[in-house]
Amino acid sequence: MASRRWFHPNISGMEAEQLLLNNGFDGCFLCRPSKSNPGDFTLSVRRNGEVTHIKIQNTGDFFDLYGGEKFATLAELVQHYTEGRNQLKERNGQMIELKYPLNCADPTNERWFHGHITGKEAEKSLVDKGKNGSYLVRESHSKPGDYVLSVRTEDKVTHVMIRCQDTKYDVGGGEQFETLTDLVDHYRKNPMVETTGYVVHLKVPFNATRISASGIRNRVEVLEKETKSRENSKKAGFEEEFEALQLLDNKHLLPRKIGDKAENKSKNRYKNILPFDHSRVIINDGLPGDYINGNYIDLPKAWKNSIELQQQGENVEKIDMSWEHQKRYIATQGCLKDTVPEFWRVAWQENSRVIVMTTKEVERGKNKCCRYWPDANTKKDTGVITVTHISEQSMADYDLREFSMSHKDFPEESRPMFHFHFKSWPDHGVPSDPSRVLNFLQDVNKKQETFPDAGSIIVHCSAGIGRTGTFIVIDIILNLIKQHGLDCEIDIYNTIRLVRQQRSGLVQTEAQYKFVYRAVQHYIETLSQRVAAEQNTLKTGREYINTKRAHYEVQQHHTPGSTPILSPAILNEDKNVYQNVGPINNMSTPIPPRARPAQPPVPKSNNIK
Repeated sequence: MASRRWFHPNISGMEAEQLLLNNGFDGCFLCRPSKSNPGDFTLSVRRNGEVTHIKIQNTGDFFDLYGGEKFATLAELVQHYTEGRNQLKERNGQMIELKYPLNCADPTNERWFHGHITGKEAEKSLVDKGKNGSYLVRESHSKPGDYVLSVRTEDKVTHVMIRCQDTKYDVGGGEQFETLTDLVDHYRKNPMVETTGYVVHLKVPFNATRISASGIRNRVEVLEKETKSRENSKKAGFEEEFEALQLLDNKHLLPRKIGDKAENKSKNRYKNILPFDHSRVIINDGLPGDYINGNYIDLPKAWKNSIELQQQGENVEKIDMSWEHQKRYIATQGCLKDTVPEFWRVAWQENSRVIVMTTKEVERGKNKCCRYWPDANTKKDTGVITVTHISEQSMADYDLREFSMSHKDFPEESRPMFHFHFKSWPDHGVPSDPSRVLNFLQDVNKKQETFPDAGSIIVHCSAGIGRTGTFIVIDIILNLIKQHGLDCEIDIYNTIRLVRQQRSGLVQTEAQYKFVYRAVQHYIETLSQRVAAEQNTLKTGREYINTKRAHYEVQQHHTPGSTPILSPAILNEDKNVYQNVGPINNMSTPIPPRARPAQPPVPKSNNIK
């Protein structure tokens, strides 16, 4: 679990219960400081419409559940019991599952806040891509609830601890500030001085791109504000992020030799838009000609490749997100007359059942894609593949055609194919209303889901990079939110960077880049309104009754390191309801030990005058 936003530094047990009951669902959890035992922590979990509170001991050397396995950090403990399901149980044998973190709002909307990254990751980012005076703020791993200001100072990175006490922030016991933003703004104007006499200047914010999905409105507002208020023609906001993508593309252009071969040049619609060799679609049916100008967009594979490159010492930024269950796409150009046979051979080879076409056949007097499908009530023989027109419907924004594909080598097999032809993308710019694209994608996905064994979704426009990339990236982000909820983290910038490692130039213009943000924001806000309405419906007529529930404490006499034995006890005086639990050690199928790489210690803060 990369994110540590499940930590809520300033709430009580009762407030945790209200949050989990009002905003969460069974399996949701959060972590907070213990009110009864300062220095310790409490894990609060919603189960069967009620909340269980689990004490976490902090000895100063390790964290544990008053017995059982010990962990160097609070994050490691929570990660262990989240990833290893069914590892917690009550004395009566009931399991406690930590499924969904109920995330805390970030302490600031500023883009220099990087959340949970480690000191080592902060140093690498600032040294590799920052300038002297570049700075960021991150969560403290050693002291949950506090923060660290990391600043590049010539040949090193200085780390300054920011304390958060009683909702106020200070550096080393100095002046207190109401917000992190106030603190950073103050030290931008008033440089800090190390005890060695070295002056620490905060000059340039090193901005993050990853955000909580529920916070996208704030991020869009910040980006728009920065874009409008830029100074001296310096790029800012959306312009700055998109320009950074373009520079990365120019710096790390991968080989595209196959598409430039003499026998393949005529098969490219645009001579300078070629597929990367490593991810290109290869037609392997044994017939002459294995080339098509298209690439697989496979996020799990791209993410794995990035991690491998990083482990080999390549200067590749870590993208720590959940790509395991993402769909696979083929991004390709609009057909030329001579590439229609290859297009349908790919569709058969990949067992594709959905084609998404995002361009008209002719725009502004220029041919953008030849008609590669049969007219109504006809068949189209493309060589080994015959495509038969079955039906056609005209919707508000697109035409939906159903075809039947057959292969001459498999005469008894026919496959359905659905052709979604989006026709509401304007000749210039992007659609004014994101809901038209979102409704279209919803219909596309509904159809894809009716074929459990379907292969890649084929997406194309004319060049196969601009609109094609925009549709694919929006769908990827929406799929992530559907899987992990509104509290998950999303990173539009790095998602585009990752898909561009598989086909260059995807999401081609700044307008398309902004449209991805707008479409995702529209989806999230619509989903949030629906969730809120459903919660209000559930609350109608429901009464809250305070009841005493069993409270468990760990017996003080047990063998160190063993599974704690639980026994009933009396409710605490502060009326917070706790229930201590322990790891399972009597499962019929033992859980194998899980190796966790040792995390490097966070660099200690420098002493600041």
